[in-house]
Amino acid sequence: MDRCVVLVDAGYLLGAAASLLAGEPARPRITVDHARLIQGLRDRAEEDTGCSLLRIYWFDGAPDRVPQPEHRRLRVMPRVTVRLGALTRSDGRWAQKGVDAAMHAELTELARNRACADIVLITGDGDLLPGLMSAKEHGVAVHLWAVQAADGDYNQSEDLVAEADERRVLDRAWITRAVRVSEPQSAGGMARPDIAAILSAPLPEKATGADSASAACDQPATPAMPAAPSAPTVPVNGSSSVTASVPYQPSQEEEPTAPAAKGVPTPKDLASLGRPVPPPPTATLRWSSDRGWVERGPSDETAETAALPTLAQLTSAEQRWADREEDITAVSGDPFEVGQVFARRWTERLAGESPLRQLSTEYPRIPHRIDGELLRYAARFGLLAHKDDQIDEQDRYAIRAGFWREVDSRTGAERAPS
Repeated sequence: MDRCVVLVDAGYLLGAAASLLAGEPARPRITVDHARLIQGLRDRAEEDTGCSLLRIYWFDGAPDRVPQPEHRRLRVMPRVTVRLGALTRSDGRWAQKGVDAAMHAELTELARNRACADIVLITGDGDLLPGLMSAKEHGVAVHLWAVQAADGDYNQSEDLVAEADERRVLDRAWITRAVRVSEPQSAGGMARPDIAAILSAPLPEKATGADSASAACDQPATPAMPAAPSAPTVPVNGSSSVTASVPYQPSQEEEPTAPAAKGVPTPKDLASLGRPVPPPPTATLRWSSDRGWVERGPSDETAETAALPTLAQLTSAEQRWADREEDITAVSGDPFEVGQVFARRWTERLAGESPLRQLSTEYPRIPHRIDGELLRYAARFGLLAHKDDQIDEQDRYAIRAGFWREVDSRTGAERAPS
């Protein structure tokens, strides 16, 4: 019985830490060293309670309860159990659903079963007051921990504070051991040069050779066509969807939505004057449609590149099981790391170095069959954007950059920053 349990409301802990360090409760404003944070919680709990730690329960919200990269890192740490509620968006703000109820249930169940002598509760929500009182009635000592408030005031329910057996404050010095303010990204994009190269890579043009040059000389300048609309999605593993790169083919009815520059004729103006209309710039979607795969138009890939095998074709049933085991227990889900893991498996299973040399000639563009498989793999790690089940644009760049970093480590290639 001389054991303690820590129940952490991650929304409170990290939101209050962000308020303290960055001036607003936005978790993207801070960077968390989860291993150091968990170790700090364990050491502090054992010191305060005089008991050895049984377990740390980490309660947080996630879209559709799909573990995000930070949850994957946490749940494989010793003595850590992750419990996820839903994360929903309403009126432009994210809100957790079911987290308080899960904490209440765990709190009362631990006390009722006499699983521990002391419970450390890190939350500010007064909805947990009945659970706290129930735990006390079962003979458990309840320690309530707060994060130092940015304005020096309380950031917890006064009823919780009054009812707790012991109260401690995690001050700025303690918080900054594991949490720091995120560095703002520069306007030029992400820092890694291989990501910059992918961002700046030109898209393949349909018109080639003399025809393209002639069209460029004969036609007046036209404004840019509108960006490609959001791609339809296809189910992945029966539930989620993900997208990858294929050319966008605008329909004849589609017209630019942005106003043309003064004095510059639009494609519609050229057509009304009987002038030939130049082809629009090639845009890219991510992939496919509700009817299945959408193949590229006139291929810009060589026959050798198009024939490169996919990871699925190179993977045996035994390797597939081992890969899944590694995904669950060792891969955190960081986008850059996901690309590296995929590339490591793919390159290790290739026969000879010829396919790698062929692939290197395509840098920074990944052949579309392999690219689609890479992004579908990434979808397992909760990297889908919340609103439309697509992978966030910057995450896609990081995934592909991780892929190339691993390939380059095996081929000895060095990429000059763009």
